Order: sequence, then C-alpha cells, then structure tokens
Amino acid sequence: MSAWHSSPTVYEINTWVWLFDLERKYGRKLSLATVPASEWNAIAQYGFDAVWLMGVWQRSPASAAIADHNAPLLESFRRALPDFQPEDNVGSPYSVRRYQVDESLGGPAGLAQARRELAARGMRMILDFVPNHVAPDHPWVSSHPEFFIRGSAEDLKSSPESYFEASGTIYACGRDPCFPAWPDVLQLNAFHSGLRRAAIGALSEIANQSDGVRCDMAMLPLHFVFQRTWGARAGDSPPVDYWKELIPAVKSLHPGFLFVAEAYWDLEWELQQQGFDFCYDKRLYDRLEKGTAESVRLHLGAGLEFQSKLLRFLENHDEPRAASAFSPLRERAAAVVAATLPGARLFHEGQIEGRKVRLPVFLRRRPPETTDESLASFYSDLLKAIRHPALRNGRWSLCKCSGWEDNSSSNNLLAWSWQKDRQFCLVVVNLSDFPSQARVSLDWPELVQATWRFSDVLSGDRYERLGDELAGPGLYVDLAPWRYHFFACEKRDSMETVRGQARSAVD
Repeated sequence: MSAWHSSPTVYEINTWVWLFDLERKYGRKLSLATVPASEWNAIAQYGFDAVWLMGVWQRSPASAAIADHNAPLLESFRRALPDFQPEDNVGSPYSVRRYQVDESLGGPAGLAQARRELAARGMRMILDFVPNHVAPDHPWVSSHPEFFIRGSAEDLKSSPESYFEASGTIYACGRDPCFPAWPDVLQLNAFHSGLRRAAIGALSEIANQSDGVRCDMAMLPLHFVFQRTWGARAGDSPPVDYWKELIPAVKSLHPGFLFVAEAYWDLEWELQQQGFDFCYDKRLYDRLEKGTAESVRLHLGAGLEFQSKLLRFLENHDEPRAASAFSPLRERAAAVVAATLPGARLFHEGQIEGRKVRLPVFLRRRPPETTDESLASFYSDLLKAIRHPALRNGRWSLCKCSGWEDNSSSNNLLAWSWQKDRQFCLVVVNLSDFPSQARVSLDWPELVQATWRFSDVLSGDRYERLGDELAGPGLYVDLAPWRYHFFACEKRDSMETVRGQARSAVD
C-alpha cells in the first residue's frame, strides 16, 4: 500500500464485543476469519484509512479471576450491562497473557484474514502494545523474573494490594504513579536491557501482523517518569530512553509501521521527539467538552510540527461516550473541530450511531441501544467531507476571526483553512451557546480580482463572494449557537471575465 496520509482517519473497534454483536446478528459463530464481507464493506464506506482492532491479544484467566473478586469493578459491569453474567468477564485486554491473537477471535489465521479484507478495501490495521505491564500468567513471569520490578516479603505484607507472589517471587503490580496499583498486572522494568530486547521482539512480531500499533500509557516508560515512580527498585537509567531505543529498532525492519501513543500529562511533544508518529490530544478533548472557543484557540496556536502529530478524538474506550458527555448540538460542533484539524482523527465504533453506554473493557458483550439516525447521518456526511484532498495532504492555517466595537461574539468562533494546490477548504465553528458573527481573514493566493464560490458540504448552501472583500475585511459569517460551516471553496472567474460578461449582456 502507499504511504500513510498525513492526516489519517482511524476507526477503533472493541473486537470481542463487535464479533459478539455480529454473531447475534447472523445467528452463527463468527471469528475474524469469517466476518461477512458486507460488514467490512460497511466500515470501508466511511473512508477510514485504518481500523484499530482493540483487544485481540490472548487475555488472562488470572486477570479475569482477580476482577471477579473486585466489588467496585463488578458494580461497574452491572451498571453497563444490567443482565451481566460471570462469563461476560473475559479479562482486561490490557492484561496481556501473550501477544498472540486469542483463539476465541480466530487466532493468527483469523487476524491475517481480517488484514487481507481491510487491505482489499484500502484500509490498514492497527493493534495494541502494552509497554508497562503484563498479566500475572504471562510466560515472562516464570522464564524471566528479572524483567520485572520486584518486592520483598515485607512489601507484600504491608501493601498486599500492590504486590503479587508467584512461585516464591514477589512482584510489584503495575501502576500509574498518580493512582493505586492495578491488581491484575505485573510491573515490567523499563530500565532492564533484557526486557527491552524482548519488547523489541514483541513489537516486531506485531509489525509482522499489522500496519501500526497503539501504545498503552506510552509516557510511563519515559526515563524521568519511570525513575520517579520506582526509584531505586528500577536500578540505574540506561543511556538511551525507552522509546528512542525501541521505535528505531522496529522501524529499521518495518519502515512504514505507525506508532501511536496514548499520552497524558502534557508529554505529547516529548513522545513525538522520541519517535511517535501521533500522540493522543487529550487537551483538545477536555477543552471541547468543558472549555471555551478561546481555550481551544490557544491550544491550536502551537506550532504545526506539533499539531500535525496529534490524534484528535471525541471518544475512545477510556472516555465516556460522546453522546452522553456532550449535548447533541455541542457534539456535532466538537466533531467538526476534531475531524478537520491537522493530525490523525479517531472515531470509536458506536460513536457514529450515538451509543451512550461506556462499556468496561473486560466485558465480551454490551446492551442493545437504538441508533440515533440523525447523528449517524451527520457523521456519514462529515466523514465524506474530510476525504477532500485539501484535508488529506494539504496545508493547514489557523484563521483570525475579527469582531467590531459593539460586538465581541467573534471570540466564540474558530476558523481554519486547508489548501492543496488550487483546492481550498474553510471551516468555521461557533463553539458557544450564543449567536456569533465575525470577519474571517483568509491568506489564499489570487483572492483579489476574482469571484469565489463557497459550497457548504454539510448543509448544501452556496454563496458567491468577491475576492476583493475576502482579501480586505474578510469573509463575513453569522452562526447560530453550536453551528458550523465546512466550505469547499473555488475560484470562479476573474473580475475581467465578470466585466466582460456584463458588457456582453448590455450589448
């Protein structure tokens, strides 16, 4: 396949749950090898560049058993799935027992078939990698205990929720330094050279089976984070940071392999510098959900080198469903923003249909929900619109929105343009509860001495504007609360042509 687009669109699927739904739909057992072609076609029609099959690796019975005795976790299962049964808990996809495709999903042969089906429709496959921890029954636990952060009998006695004993060895449970330890995973030592070689091997094998990887909690192995979390237990820091060693090693064998980082704590830039192609843009998500247009504008003022390596989203398996977190109008406005910025764009299976139940990743099935047909139609139109060549590989520019002395509502508006050769797009969004007006400044070449057509690809409206006005005070826009324009723009005629046509009409 050709190189990745500079702004790819990714579709995340909870693989186990998706297959369970398809089995109920078709009334027979299915795997990744036997998914009906019509289902792959339905995904392809949206124009996604890649599908992230979340949770395909072999899950841990030990992890599932630990969850079965976790009262708060069981309560979350029942809230999401009122008719929850014990067999619905199949363990966390981020408590990996082996980096082998679970046989319940079709095993390696099923994954290979799914990859072929995606490739035949012009889509790539992304899978998971978990650098920080593994399941308690992962083979490394018995074969390479030196790969792990370990503890003492005293640690186990004083903090049994943070340590785990296996075959006489005491291991630290995996953790994020901001939260209590996760009881169903064991902590890998990111400083250990043998662990790094094994991780490169695991990643290389993933690269043999897919086109990219989403790295769970990618900031945790960074030297300064890991040292702060584990101190002397981790030993001395190696001379090269974790990802600076792993990513080049894998890309030397698989040059086109894509690395995506789940990233928090404002460490996106650091992870980009260490080799990641894209990093989660959680800051944008938070500001779209709770912030103002000005807060988003400030975020977008960062350099394009940074912006173009961010992954924008309104939901994923870790966040609440967008249809529950946002009001209907705000969700649409936020979706237009997230889908039309530089960088990668992530959509979560169920987001298009307006699902509201956030499902714990341990579960194999979800409750039925009714599709929001209006929302599904909106997303279908939006996904079609962002296939425009200017948004695929064009140049992005943040536009200035100017008000006037007795009207400051321009502060509620966000605007940017895309340009590729002689193709132009303009996006304007009112991110507020108030009607808002502004003049939007454009920096396109050849604006003057011409007429321009602005075709709103989401509403169908069309406008003709004089280039001299666009180059001077700018394009006047007036948007109702939470409304937006997505213009495909074209230069129609030069002013000389217009005058000539007018003289001909008079004659």
